Amino acid sequence: MIIKIKEIDIHYIQYGMGKDIVLLHGWGQNIEMMKPLGDMLKDKYRITILDLPGFGKSKEPKEAWTIDNYSSMLEEFLLEIGVKKPIIMGHSFGGRIAIRYSARHSIEKLVLFGSPCIRIHEELPMYVKVLKKIKKLPGMSRFGEYMKKYIGSRDYKAASKIMRETLVQVVNEDLSKYAREIEEPTLLIWGENDTEAPVKDAQELEKIMIDAGLIILPGTHYAYLENLQQVINILNNFL
Repeated sequence: MIIKIKEIDIHYIQYGMGKDIVLLHGWGQNIEMMKPLGDMLKDKYRITILDLPGFGKSKEPKEAWTIDNYSSMLEEFLLEIGVKKPIIMGHSFGGRIAIRYSARHSIEKLVLFGSPCIRIHEELPMYVKVLKKIKKLPGMSRFGEYMKKYIGSRDYKAASKIMRETLVQVVNEDLSKYAREIEEPTLLIWGENDTEAPVKDAQELEKIMIDAGLIILPGTHYAYLENLQQVINILNNFL
């Protein structure tokens, strides 16, 4: 199904019956990455999964978006399709949106899979330091953008210009102040070998949230899929 939100065509699917669960995928992904969860929960819940703007079959924003923009889009989307006080589950980037949304809107419960939200300022890699210096030289800003395509992250290199600008904005925002405001029960499910969102991020997140519990599973950034049946068993107990 397609719905227009903020002048953007949003593709989504909805199936099952019962309390509402909304699933939000990670950066560079789409509905299919969350559907295995939805398929195993659809007998007890109504499942809504959307392609976030800029991904899957949903159109890109016309300008670079922030987490606030994505949260506002989610608010309008849920109002339009009649979903109230849902259980929200987000992976990685989708979890960041879920944190921002849940801090200011009524939800039932929150589940985050490998979703870093605390911006920890670490020592920059040497190539980044060099690139920053090159960009400051007269006439070299264009060269700096050229180099980003080759030494930037995999996600950055795969994105369009607008989505690259969006990626920079969303990954650099510290969402800890919003995480602290969430009162509803929250479950953190992390992979012990997650290099994109290390377990230490989850441990810090658990400390600052009002009602959060952390479960560490074998696996990587996609531990929720690598341990799918175990995750479903955990969710059935939590929900």
